[in-house]
Amino acid sequence: MRNVLPEAKIHPAIADKVANYHRDIVDEVQSAAATSDVLVVGMKQNPFPRKACAALKAAGVDFKYLEYGSYLGEWRRRSALKMWTGWPTFPMVFVKGQFVGGCEEIKQLIDKGELKQLLS
Repeated sequence: MRNVLPEAKIHPAIADKVANYHRDIVDEVQSAAATSDVLVVGMKQNPFPRKACAALKAAGVDFKYLEYGSYLGEWRRRSALKMWTGWPTFPMVFVKGQFVGGCEEIKQLIDKGELKQLLS
């Protein structure tokens, strides 16, 4: 597991601020991941979310896409997703609620036939 600062090491005066940092975006992605077989979370101007979506389309896989801002906007909100998942880049891809990585990882799952297994 990844190293995360224990709650006991967060001063009580800021605990709520830490716990609820852009909680709306995290809640939205959690909800969509729980109700979508495949969820791709991306951003404008970044070619990798488009590549991940294209790979899924080529494989005949239905997916939901959520987009949050661009390189110039909403980066603070997106940082909450990065902290939540521990993943530094976009896209973020979820299969049946499980975080599976980004563009390269979803392409590998498709190429190896593992995505179909996860979806069955």
